Amino acid sequence: MPVTDITTDADTLTMTVVADFAAPIERVWSAYSDPRQLERFWGPPGWPATFTAWDHTVGGRANYTMNGPRGETSSGSWEFLSIDEPRGFEVLDSFADADGTPLDGFPAQRMSFAFESIAEGTRMVTTSHFDSVEALEQVVEMGQVEGIRMAMSQLDAVLQDLRDYAQGKGTVVDILDDTHVRITRLVNGPRELVWRAHNDPELMKKWLLGPDGWEMTECVVATEVGQKYRNSWAPVGDTEGEPFGFEGEALVIDAPRRSVQTERMIGMPVETLNDLNLYEEDGATLITLFIEYPDKETRDMILATGMADGMEASYDRLERELLTV
Repeated sequence: MPVTDITTDADTLTMTVVADFAAPIERVWSAYSDPRQLERFWGPPGWPATFTAWDHTVGGRANYTMNGPRGETSSGSWEFLSIDEPRGFEVLDSFADADGTPLDGFPAQRMSFAFESIAEGTRMVTTSHFDSVEALEQVVEMGQVEGIRMAMSQLDAVLQDLRDYAQGKGTVVDILDDTHVRITRLVNGPRELVWRAHNDPELMKKWLLGPDGWEMTECVVATEVGQKYRNSWAPVGDTEGEPFGFEGEALVIDAPRRSVQTERMIGMPVETLNDLNLYEEDGATLITLFIEYPDKETRDMILATGMADGMEASYDRLERELLTV
């Protein structure tokens, strides 16, 4: 992850974030001055941001809304106080309603972003200034420190060409904290086709099989929020194993970008939250699956089943199917 340090100081009423990026200062500046790039990392995993207004001038405003995995929303606004391309900028960041109007009773923070060229690329120092100890403590209690750390972990994928970032790496599992895991896989195919492959039962039965020797015996897709889905598998021929399946409910459907579902093994009470995001660049699609587990023990138990290997076998099959569909 790019974040190297996050500190809070009650004496100076500040929160300071230091992060290093293996990219030139102009590239980092571009990521922070383009709302379409900002949307890919400003919200933490599971809470992607959408900027609905963007006036990148001193005195101008930017409005954004972060969209949670269960349909929740949290909006904010920036007022640009200074802009010094490419060395930094300063904003007044406020909690806001859907129209960008700052909310009463929520702390605003003056945020300064400073970019400096270093031998390895660029160092960013972000300093948030608060009006009181209570305001600083409030945002810490709301989880801003961990939210920043996880949000910044997405920046490497933004700063690099998508193929340079992910091609040839296979299925990558990143443990973000005790209950959150991010799984990424680059597929050589357009996003629309990858979305269809995740939502068309006939296509799903061709690739979503895990290791060789299994078949999908049931595939019920949820096409609307609130609908239930159900997928089942069984071994074929001499393959060892017992039939199993998963079921859950669709919470968010934003075709062809994002799908959020609950998931539990049929007959078991443990439930996870699976947040699937698709991003296309230059004819390739980055599949990002963000999983929220109920606890660390469940996370470790599921990862120990060889889930990642099974997913890689399926994604490899998906890539082959995409090229022939």
